[in-house]
Amino acid sequence: MNILKSNLLLLLLLSPISCSILHSSADLADSYDFIIVGAGPGGSALSNRLFKNPSFSVLLIEAGGANNDSLTINVPLLCTKLTPNTQWDWNYTTTPQTHLNNRVLPFPRGIGLGGTSAVNCLVYTRGSKQNIDKWAELTNDSSWGWESMLPYFKKSEKFNFPVDKHNITNQFNPLFHGFDGYIGVSVPGASRSIDSRIINTTQLLPSQFPFTVDMNTGDQLGVGWVQALIDKGVRSSSVAYLSPSVLARPNLDVLLHTQVSRVLPSSSGNTFTTVEFSNHNNSLQTLTASKELVLSAGSIGTPSILLHSGIGNATTLSSLGIPPLLNLPSVGQNLTDHIGVSTTYLVNSTHTYDTVLRNTSLSTHLLHQWLTTKTGINVDTSENHLAFLRLPSNSPVLRSFGDPAAGNETAHFEFLFQNGLSQFTPSGNYLNIPIGNVSPKSSGSVTINSTNPFSSPLINPNLLSSPVDIHILRHAILTSREFIHSPAWSQYILQDLTNASSVSELDEFIRANAVSFFHPVSTASMSPYGVTEWGVVDPDLRVKGAKGLRIVDASVVPSLPAAHTSAAVYAIAEHAADIIKSAYHTK
Repeated sequence: MNILKSNLLLLLLLSPISCSILHSSADLADSYDFIIVGAGPGGSALSNRLFKNPSFSVLLIEAGGANNDSLTINVPLLCTKLTPNTQWDWNYTTTPQTHLNNRVLPFPRGIGLGGTSAVNCLVYTRGSKQNIDKWAELTNDSSWGWESMLPYFKKSEKFNFPVDKHNITNQFNPLFHGFDGYIGVSVPGASRSIDSRIINTTQLLPSQFPFTVDMNTGDQLGVGWVQALIDKGVRSSSVAYLSPSVLARPNLDVLLHTQVSRVLPSSSGNTFTTVEFSNHNNSLQTLTASKELVLSAGSIGTPSILLHSGIGNATTLSSLGIPPLLNLPSVGQNLTDHIGVSTTYLVNSTHTYDTVLRNTSLSTHLLHQWLTTKTGINVDTSENHLAFLRLPSNSPVLRSFGDPAAGNETAHFEFLFQNGLSQFTPSGNYLNIPIGNVSPKSSGSVTINSTNPFSSPLINPNLLSSPVDIHILRHAILTSREFIHSPAWSQYILQDLTNASSVSELDEFIRANAVSFFHPVSTASMSPYGVTEWGVVDPDLRVKGAKGLRIVDASVVPSLPAAHTSAAVYAIAEHAADIIKSAYHTK
């Protein structure tokens, strides 16, 4: 254990410190060209790309701290320990969910450098071509379609090979990946005992569970190897865009421990380039960008800031005592999120993560292996494989409700195959399969009920409010059972702990256990130029009816992709940087 402590101390001492990281607002420059709020994937990536123009000065404001001294953040397999109710989490909860037995759910969002990319479970997926092409359709702007966005996905990415240098043939397609970006992406670096069973199932049941080499080519359907946000065995968050060499540049400052309360108009009407903030919970201050103010506070933070600023539904704001400055009824509306539920099986094996958690010396050995060589199971997230699948084309669910997916080559549901549980159990070994509805029809909202800009917003994803969503989850559970009942799993499964078989039992199991998959989008979504009936930003990400104010984060996504969403936000930020630079005629 002393070796572990020594290595941890070394890790802390080597954490990069830069003079561009500011802790006090007293150290700010008098002015900046661009002020960006939020250091998650949107804000960090955009800051990096803008400051590369030496004529631009950029300030990035982050509510939390540096997040650079946490082994829990850096070790990929410890991702499940990061939320909820931790120092790295805003610790939000939902309103009671009517269709989930009125349960109040945790709704994790990361705070500190990296934002939610510092606390998520690392899975890197882009969605289908149809998902991204739907963005172009909804915005009436082809630059948001798959062919135009693929270069931005690749530009953000630094694909890297596992440290142990094993053969990864047929685990990814290099033609669809970038190797010179900032965000590390890799395939699993350590094998797990169920890997062969999963691959064998695709060989035994290829028509139902086809193997796919790479789900990030735009053709996502099938079962394949997980690609995760990992760089040489270590979590890769948006902090990668803020490396020591980046922070050494004189035209970028990052101000930590600073929460933004509102954006304020200037004297020239609807120009919003002034930000109001509190540093270390001190009195409110203001700072004005000479060019633009960009909100990158995420699908929860951004609409909350807008609403407290008087930008939103004018009638609702007036009822709260907030003077409406810009009537945009879609602010905070259309919150869309994936919903999922885990099914767990008792298995006939001791080669699962459960055994590791119950064996202190083994856990210590594996952590030491990670610290010294960046190999072993700690280099990966909690699963080596996932599946994106659809209901059958003749499904009565689709006949009754229509198809909620973006198209006939887009998944309805997802499986993640976890070799054991992430929490300690005194006995037993398990297979855990989280199952997600990745093409939900339900939507909710982010609203406020207070004039205090630092009070928590009301988050209502309204999960399962559309009847088709529970039908998809029910079908997905039954399909997962078909997967593990293939001959590849012979004599492996001892007991299905779900204990539900009839339609009513399955539905009650879902309502009692389903949770958000924490992929909220669309609370400040894009809509076409000239459209005022819906949407919050134009396709150039400018807030409709406002000058000097843009949004670059997951809230602008016009429709939720069938994917974990961090990859999409990085690509959006890369595209946004080019849009902004073009507006100022720079490269």
